[in-house]
Amino acid sequence: MGEPDDDRPGPLAGALVLDLSRALAGPHAAMLMGDLGARVIKVEIPGGGDESRGWGPPFVGDDDDRVATYFLAANRNKESVALDLKDPADRAVLDDLVADADVLVENFRPGVLERLGLGPDVLLARNPGLVVLSITGFGHDGPDAHRPGYDQIAQGETGLMSLTGSGPDDPQRIGVPICDLTAGVNGATGVLAALLERTRTGRGQVVRTSLLAAGVGLHAFQGTRWTVGAELGRATGNHHPTIAPYGLFACKDGSVQIAAANEALWRRLAGAFALPQDDPRFATNADRVAHRADLTRVIERAFADRTAAELLADLDRLGVPTGAVRTLDEVYAWEQVASQRLVVRVDHPTAGPIRLPGPVLRFFDADGTERTRTRHTAPPLLDQDRRAIRSRAEGGGG
Repeated sequence: MGEPDDDRPGPLAGALVLDLSRALAGPHAAMLMGDLGARVIKVEIPGGGDESRGWGPPFVGDDDDRVATYFLAANRNKESVALDLKDPADRAVLDDLVADADVLVENFRPGVLERLGLGPDVLLARNPGLVVLSITGFGHDGPDAHRPGYDQIAQGETGLMSLTGSGPDDPQRIGVPICDLTAGVNGATGVLAALLERTRTGRGQVVRTSLLAAGVGLHAFQGTRWTVGAELGRATGNHHPTIAPYGLFACKDGSVQIAAANEALWRRLAGAFALPQDDPRFATNADRVAHRADLTRVIERAFADRTAAELLADLDRLGVPTGAVRTLDEVYAWEQVASQRLVVRVDHPTAGPIRLPGPVLRFFDADGTERTRTRHTAPPLLDQDRRAIRSRAEGGGG
């Protein structure tokens, strides 16, 4: 595959996104659009800005301009301006930006924008081509629409915690804010669809999603397991509830993961490690699931005198899907992660050169030449771009 021959502008080059959101779901959605080449202006509250600037430790930067690393995770490729939406002068700046924008992202509680005089009717009257992305905790209508949205609350309310943990009596949150992040991805997807439709109709629209929708949308087979099969999924630790062997298995010096997700893989694994594949307890996947504890003991006996490194190499040669459980320092030192451009380097105004988790999409020409954006900007200081953005708005765009 060819290397990028220059810094390509990205599929959303020329688009202007106004990010009025804060914390994570909305900022994540806006950042994804920035990764795709859009110009993203983050509109923040004067004085404090996005509250995630203070969600630490850890913090980086000068004492007077220190910022939480949490904020850095969701705000690359953005500019920042602080506007008081209740101040007439600042509101005028925002109105001018809205008139030029392609997308506006917000995650206020339902009704807040309307009380500020910025409801969808006002925004689309100002700019009929605008796509408004609105993300809430539990949806914009219904009996729980008023509730604020925080990821761990959503993980519990959407059943994800009941599916995560060592067992049914040990509900656990997922170690990243999965509902926030997924709501951001879902929102960005909706925006892209609305922008595509705008090329045919010339009209913008409102795209709505929520942390509730994100969590329920992640149920996948666990959802149909209940809605169709009337079987209630519960946490099963590090083993798949409906496939076996598929999970984490102890060995001489640690553990390895195996995903023998079909009969051919099971027979390959069983043959290589002298596992009793003719045992009626293990004859079919359903049998193996029913006798998972017995199967786990048999496999771990076979692995007891083998190191994780040996097993990973042997299983890979066999073609049995396998993997290690890496810590994050190991992940970011992994050559494969670097090869996929999943880490970017930027120069932060006060923290200096830093590395950030990078974009997850890559783009190529038919001949294999990569068109992926290679230059990225650091998350901004609060109101960092005040002068340029205000002069742009007051000057009528550009």
